Amino acid sequence: MSESEPAGGRTAVRGLFGRIARRYDLLNRVMTLGRDRAWRRDAIRRVRLPCLGRLLDLGAGPGDLAAEALRRDPGARVVTADLTPEMMRLGRGRLRDRSIAWVCADARHLPFAGSAFDGVVSGFLLRNVGDTLQSLAEQLRVLRPGAWMACLDTTPPGPGLVGWLVRMYLFQAVPRLGRWLAGDEAAYTYLARSTAEFVAAEDLAAQLSATGFHQVGFCRRMLGAVAIHSGRRPVAPPSRKAPAASSI
Repeated sequence: MSESEPAGGRTAVRGLFGRIARRYDLLNRVMTLGRDRAWRRDAIRRVRLPCLGRLLDLGAGPGDLAAEALRRDPGARVVTADLTPEMMRLGRGRLRDRSIAWVCADARHLPFAGSAFDGVVSGFLLRNVGDTLQSLAEQLRVLRPGAWMACLDTTPPGPGLVGWLVRMYLFQAVPRLGRWLAGDEAAYTYLARSTAEFVAAEDLAAQLSATGFHQVGFCRRMLGAVAIHSGRRPVAPPSRKAPAASSI
């Protein structure tokens, strides 16, 4: 269990997000000043999903990224995976007219074959998984060679005045918003703490590279409080044909 996980590990994380499921989207809108929709569009764009491609929305929650992908390409084949049944039930109800497959799965141990997807995307997932490198390795495994992943997540406050302002917002405003809008201050105290204890954007980029992703990059949003990372699974090298046997 990482420092950012609540006591109880995976079960506690599942319970926490289950409690706030019905207010999750509203709180995202409020906490990000409505910018999270634009960030999700940006993340989907960075996946570079081919037409009619197969996309994995990992840690999908109620399926916001999946819905965005289908707005961009109605023919995309989208699979959502999440640890929280309450979130997925909410998503199924909202997106029941969409061709989305819903799978209950742990981001560290995905129940999919290797090279199964043409893109992987996640939003506000990695700081909650407990083992970032294991989750990244699984994402690399299920991507086909040459395909892209993108992840949107919060990042720890930096130094200086801007970092101080972000820290105040995280630890003072966010828990209060959680209490007022979701009736759960404790859950949003965890969300603030998990952000503060997550790796810096540069370190996450280094982890992507260490996992085996190529062309890794990231951009910052909201005064550096949010980052969108992307990386590509290397294209498999062409197989070498054995030389033809020579006759004497």
